Amino acid sequence: MAVVRALLVRESSPRPPALEVAVSHALVERVSAGELGPVLRIYRPAPTLAFGRLDRLRPGFGAAVAAAREHGFEPVVRAPGGHAVAYHDGCLVVDEILPERDPITGMHDRFARSGERLAAALRAVGVDSRVGRIAGEFCPGDFTVSAGGIKLVGTAQRVIRHGSLLAASVAVRGGESLRAVLTDVYAALELDWDPATAGALDGVGLDAVADAIVDAYSWALTPGVVDADTLALAARLEAQHVAVEATPANPGH
Repeated sequence: MAVVRALLVRESSPRPPALEVAVSHALVERVSAGELGPVLRIYRPAPTLAFGRLDRLRPGFGAAVAAAREHGFEPVVRAPGGHAVAYHDGCLVVDEILPERDPITGMHDRFARSGERLAAALRAVGVDSRVGRIAGEFCPGDFTVSAGGIKLVGTAQRVIRHGSLLAASVAVRGGESLRAVLTDVYAALELDWDPATAGALDGVGLDAVADAIVDAYSWALTPGVVDADTLALAARLEAQHVAVEATPANPGH
């Protein structure tokens, strides 16, 4: 298999949550258009409650948005699929953005590869992690990374014409606040889950985990930054990711 040559972006100063999600959206749009090559972005987010697009259609969405804000988490609508996830400055978000000729065909393989990479990264910092669905988890998925029944990493994807965005959130510390906000948000959305499955690594530094993630990818990585054109596109896309209550669809469209 050919070595992936990618831009590595590591960021520790968070943007406003809706803009941060829009940066990921902008990157996959530009990669799909052939304007950028592969990108691996690892960043520390501001407190964010990222809803899936289907969450917006649930009757309790407005109450869930209010619950997120009461806990100090800014609600956004994320680009990838899945249900609500929470992350804050004790977490790392990993965006893997790739050009793909047929992004739908490769979805399962990307999930599997990234789950194994992220599990390997946690094992490298001393966590007995494994890949697979755990009973009662929030935003359930077959490629969850967990340890001791605690979900530590969740992944989701968005694919567009010639690009894929695989986003992962890694809970490094501050598990209690994640569990508290998810409890109230999932209650409002009327989604079943077991709060005991939410937590964090704790006892491991953010930089050590980020270094281990970079090592696990084994890509030819060139450090860089999010460029001005991507930031300009993200500013235009930001409004799409602000969490507002859904309105009935226009039957004429």
